Amino acid sequence: MRIHITGNAGSGKTTLAKELGDFLKLDVYGLDKIVWMQNWKKTPSDKRKQLEQGLVDKSQWVIEGVSSIVRQSSDVIIFLDYPRYICLIRCIKRNWKYLFTSRPELPNNCPEIKIIPQLLKMIWQFPKVAKPFIVKDLDGKHFVTVTNANELNDLINEIRHNKRLWRQPPQ
Repeated sequence: MRIHITGNAGSGKTTLAKELGDFLKLDVYGLDKIVWMQNWKKTPSDKRKQLEQGLVDKSQWVIEGVSSIVRQSSDVIIFLDYPRYICLIRCIKRNWKYLFTSRPELPNNCPEIKIIPQLLKMIWQFPKVAKPFIVKDLDGKHFVTVTNANELNDLINEIRHNKRLWRQPPQ
């Protein structure tokens, strides 16, 4: 099973990926360490594609982040499509303790304080900048869109009770 969890910053991708990986006994990978290098420098495009391809070539995984390569290689896509204000609140809560240091999912020397304006812009522009590409890649794929906490709880319960279904690629 190859599961891709995607969505806006602060939508809960990392948290859900860890939970599903633990429950389904799948390796979990985050794209933040591929997208970013030290000091919030972007990884060159060719290197990023190479690293992403190395992940998707594995037989089973949960990968969280935003990537067309991963979406196209997945068996199931979970799109966390929460309202922007929720993503913003979650980012503030998450990033507060990492204001002057790197979150565990990031390379060294990537404190949140260095990118606050860019993060706010990214969250706010997500529906126009990233979401259309995600939605386009959902066509013909097995996917679930989650827009609120109740839908997420329902999805987690479905996976827990139908574990076998989530281990097999869709027919």
